Amino acid sequence: MILHDEKTIREYTAAGYWGTRTLIDTLREQVAAHGDRIAVLDPADRAALVGTEPQQKTWAEVGAAAEAIATRLLEMGLKKDEVVIIHLPNVWELVVLYFGVSMAGGIPSPLAMQWRQHELGHVAQTTGARFYIAADQFKGTEYLGLVDKLRDAHQIEYRIGLAQLTRWASGASNPALLSQVSLDANDVFTLCWTSGTESLPKGTPLSHNNWFFQSGRVLSLVDVRDGDRILCAAPIVNMTGVGAMMLPWLFRAGTMILHHPLNLELFVNQLATANVQFSSLVPAMLSMICKLPNVDQIDLSHIRTLAVGSAPPSAYAIQEFKRRWNIEIINLWGQNEGTALVAGPHDVPDSSQRVDHLPWWGREGVQWASAIPGVHVKIVSEDGVVLTEPGGVGELAYKGPNVFPGYLKRPDVNAKSFDADGYFYTGDTFKILEGNFVSFFDRKKDIIIRGGFNISAAEVENMALGHPAIADCAAIAVPDEIMGEKVCLCVVPRDTRRPPTLGEVTGWMREQGFGSYKLPESLRVVEAIPRNPVGKILKRELREATTAAS
Repeated sequence: MILHDEKTIREYTAAGYWGTRTLIDTLREQVAAHGDRIAVLDPADRAALVGTEPQQKTWAEVGAAAEAIATRLLEMGLKKDEVVIIHLPNVWELVVLYFGVSMAGGIPSPLAMQWRQHELGHVAQTTGARFYIAADQFKGTEYLGLVDKLRDAHQIEYRIGLAQLTRWASGASNPALLSQVSLDANDVFTLCWTSGTESLPKGTPLSHNNWFFQSGRVLSLVDVRDGDRILCAAPIVNMTGVGAMMLPWLFRAGTMILHHPLNLELFVNQLATANVQFSSLVPAMLSMICKLPNVDQIDLSHIRTLAVGSAPPSAYAIQEFKRRWNIEIINLWGQNEGTALVAGPHDVPDSSQRVDHLPWWGREGVQWASAIPGVHVKIVSEDGVVLTEPGGVGELAYKGPNVFPGYLKRPDVNAKSFDADGYFYTGDTFKILEGNFVSFFDRKKDIIIRGGFNISAAEVENMALGHPAIADCAAIAVPDEIMGEKVCLCVVPRDTRRPPTLGEVTGWMREQGFGSYKLPESLRVVEAIPRNPVGKILKRELREATTAAS
């Protein structure tokens, strides 16, 4: 399925950004060169997750399993460009399935494990998928049974459970059958889905060429090397799991240690004992590790870099990881739509700046050490003016060879998401900084407007996370008759017996030099901060709960 228009394909191919190779070509090359190397290690707690013991697979075994699965799908009648819905946690079969479906000419479409029949039904209806591959059981839910709850359950003809998939993977392949499948580098490789915090998810197709370009940028900035051991705690269903974890693993023939859902004690143990060189975490996890009671006994010196996504990292965490273990923290902003800005040591050598300084890639006349080609970024005000001066805040619009061709079967949304020059409007606001940097400001809808002043919820959260009594937090807007909105800080305390008070938190933030107009004016203690499957805070749930409690 080729969704990029011919003009775009010609332009990026002529510029050398896109080529003719597919990710399947890369897989086969790594299998041939590193067949005996361990490729994938199952989660250590696999038995508790899906009921079977953890396994490890070499690169040769990964390649053979992918071909066996592709053979079985073709024998069952999978047609070129058919979508295969995948509902699996981070197990070795999920990794293999991406390549097996693609080898068969299909399009893997992974769903987050937290999704149920509501989201599944929407995805099935949008894609017309006949194949559904899912965990037989995961944390008490029988996923294959979700199909029976769909309005059009008959549409999904084939339900394949994890146990059956595992048997397929050990079967024989049919090279003659596989050779009949024709793949193009501009074919869609993945159909991931937006997180759907406010509405139904939207499909974000990315081609082999999109992923080659995107992964090339990530690899050059996070310093993943040949054979590195990568600890993957992100669900392999989106930009972080696929783009920052699985594809760097593929291009460096590494060993991927799977983990998910988060088991903090196990995860920290793996970081410390599994000789990991690279991983990706959300900011809250960084802060939690820094505040563990036994943090002084934890040795993470073998880790080269950690990428942080879904929200900016806190200055506290960046400084602590650098001070304790000399680990470089990479601030990675990106979306399933393919957009990305990365603050690493190449472009932002001062690690303390990476909390809020992202390179303004593609700005005319500016050269970056990372030498990112082909990407163009502009900051646009609400009235459509392109901003250039420091201090300006507007929506980030992005264009490049990594950007998707548009939401699947959503021409209505695409018409509003792209401008006439092909820039994709991300829905995220950024502030222009001195020195050709930009700073993530907030989601457009998440800005707190207090008395006419825009307050970044992310900025409040990053500062508050440094407070020693706070394990996790989220800043939300609450209505105010005089100021319009005020800041409410929802807090998960480290010690539930003595949660921090509003005065303690604001007093500490004042001591850090935080602007007084941005200080929280109310504090609510919660058991946990609700997040969607990819780690983003569900602000709507917090606002509704806070309103109901007031």
